[in-house]
Amino acid sequence: MALKGIVSAAAMLLLTTGPALAGTTIVVGNCPGGTNETIQEAINAASPGTLIKVCPGAYAEQLEINKNVSLEGIADNGAAIIVPPNTGLAQNATSLSSGELIAAQIFVHDATAVHLKNLTVDGANNQISGCSLDPIGIFYQNASGTVTGVALRNQKLAPSDAGCQGGLGLYVQSGKSGQSVVTVTDSSVHDYQKNGITGNDPGTRLIARGNLVRGQGPTNGAAENGIQIGFGATGLVEDNVVIDDIWAPDTSSDTGDAAAGILVYDSADVKTVNNVVGNTQFGIVYVTDTSFPGLSADGGTIASNTVLGTSIFDGIDICSNHNSVTHNVVYDSDESGIHLDSSCGTTGNDNHVLRNTINEACAAILDGGSGNVTSGNVFLNDVYTILTGNTCSSPLMSSAQQATASVLSGGSGHPHPYR
Repeated sequence: MALKGIVSAAAMLLLTTGPALAGTTIVVGNCPGGTNETIQEAINAASPGTLIKVCPGAYAEQLEINKNVSLEGIADNGAAIIVPPNTGLAQNATSLSSGELIAAQIFVHDATAVHLKNLTVDGANNQISGCSLDPIGIFYQNASGTVTGVALRNQKLAPSDAGCQGGLGLYVQSGKSGQSVVTVTDSSVHDYQKNGITGNDPGTRLIARGNLVRGQGPTNGAAENGIQIGFGATGLVEDNVVIDDIWAPDTSSDTGDAAAGILVYDSADVKTVNNVVGNTQFGIVYVTDTSFPGLSADGGTIASNTVLGTSIFDGIDICSNHNSVTHNVVYDSDESGIHLDSSCGTTGNDNHVLRNTINEACAAILDGGSGNVTSGNVFLNDVYTILTGNTCSSPLMSSAQQATASVLSGGSGHPHPYR
């Protein structure tokens, strides 16, 4: 028997005679060593520690993983693409915090080392209508692992379902005393409806490093956020490019649902470092929401980021306390380059804003709080350098900017997180 036939027969034997041994490899699909079995059948047959390699091709499946395995697309001669079944996506999970019904294309739960690599997860043609079901590309719930070199796209609803606040590329969530620690690196996430990469709730730690996260641009589908860490989760957002998150219906008078590039919402001690964020309504924003007692976005580190082209609102908005904002470069912000924002309650206080460069804003630093330290910053082409308060208006501004500032005189806009 030829070597190819021997390898194929061995792979088929693993799938048809019982669970694979730990440390073995299963190959799925039509390539050397592959079988014609589905990915889910390979997962079911695998023992913990198994590597499942997926041949190039399209796989119309929803996957469930509840054991420690690795799932890796074979890079030769094409991509391994997971698409919705012909009948569309169906509910296979429920949010532990909101009770939201979820249709995850890859649902990982109750496992500690699930590694996904070199896969495309495409949510197009999911056949979900209305807001009753939330499409998610990859969902880790009380589970840990790594996501490397993955492409996530089109996790969204039909254009007619505008306003539904769902549709996520990658979601990490913990609950019921569970834990989730997930690192996502070198991945492409785009054309989502609500959020690109999200980690929520106590017990969750999300590390997002070296990814491209791109929204749809101006859309009325949902108030987008590129990367979100929220509601008691912890994490690190580093070396990412986050662009094109725009909630098209938003105006300066609509203060509760602006889009954001990077959103830290009621999560303390989160580091946001060395990212590029552009073409958003908020660039980087830390929010303490007093409606969730015991949680805050305090103690964060916002350092060495480049933020450019924020419309309506601020390049960096700090609606929390005791943060370090250093060595950032902020270009072309409609309201302020850096806002120490008191409009979330007792917020905007005791922050250190040091050695940043702000070029072209109404106010380079808008200080609405108290006890803040601002030193060593460089101001270029700003109408005001350091301005007290939460709004900025000037005769030197354009008519559009003046209209924004006049409406904002009652307080600042806020982003809309995924919950």
